[in-house]
Amino acid sequence: MVRLTLELIAKNSNLKPRKEETVAQCLKKLTHINFSDKNIDAIEDLSFCKNLSVLYLYDNRISEITNLNYATNLTHLYLQNNCISYIENLRSLKKLEKLYLGGNYIAVIEGLEGLEELRELHVESQKLPLGEKLLFDPRTLRSLAKSLSILNISNNNIDDIRDLEILENLNHLTAVDNQIIHIKDLEFLLNKLVKLCKMDLNGNPVCIKPKYRDRIILVSKSLEFLDGKEIKNVERQFLVNWKASKEARKISKKRNSKNECEINSYISNFETMHHIVPVYYPQVGKPKLVFFSDSQRFLLNGNTSPESCQEDNTKIIEDMGNLSLKESETLLTKK
Repeated sequence: MVRLTLELIAKNSNLKPRKEETVAQCLKKLTHINFSDKNIDAIEDLSFCKNLSVLYLYDNRISEITNLNYATNLTHLYLQNNCISYIENLRSLKKLEKLYLGGNYIAVIEGLEGLEELRELHVESQKLPLGEKLLFDPRTLRSLAKSLSILNISNNNIDDIRDLEILENLNHLTAVDNQIIHIKDLEFLLNKLVKLCKMDLNGNPVCIKPKYRDRIILVSKSLEFLDGKEIKNVERQFLVNWKASKEARKISKKRNSKNECEINSYISNFETMHHIVPVYYPQVGKPKLVFFSDSQRFLLNGNTSPESCQEDNTKIIEDMGNLSLKESETLLTKK
């Protein structure tokens, strides 16, 4: 077992105490410690490292985050590719800005309440049991809502990222190689993340959906890079114009359809009120359309005066009584 101790730090940090200066006093001056890939499996007391700001402990065998309570000036912590299962014992690191935890065994992003300066969180490629996905504790998300600007959650079997809507200052989201399927979920999220500039979703099923890129660009005005490819102003403006044109055609088609329905409805009602009968009127010598209704009777091509209409109607009715339907049709055809 290899433990990170003050003695090990002093031995490997090339400390050169001045005259009458102790090792402990030298340790207080340290700002950076790099013990990556040293087979370290535990962190011992680092309380003497008061000014420590950057700690590299990636590619080790650490299973628990411990004994960092006194490193209150720590701003960067690198713990990727270890054996960590829980995010814990970090709440005293009030100045922490960047946290790297990729390649561990973490199933829930939690325990980060109070870290109001945290700007970057990297939790990609967790070694999860088959079928499980990385989850987010709502309390942690609320705590990071105003500070977090960069988030890497790639390769964690995630199928829904709508919970990230609370991260109002997020401007860089990397979520490649997950299981995100629905474009509507992304549209929902992008409507909330109005400061998001970069988003990378390569390797998700949603990326092969029809019009995927077009729809994402249209819904987000702030996005500058999508899946590693720059969104140029010409591309966005073309899509905006295309959408406006499509909407205009849709409105026009809807209006025309409505007018057509109104016309058809009017004609239908009109024909219901008026029975149209083709009649050959011998005295006049040409067929006429006669409209019969309870409210009014008039000839389409006859005299327009009320008296004339009444006389013609009476005469037509008498003639129709003398002509069979067959005779009327014969006369009309000959004419």
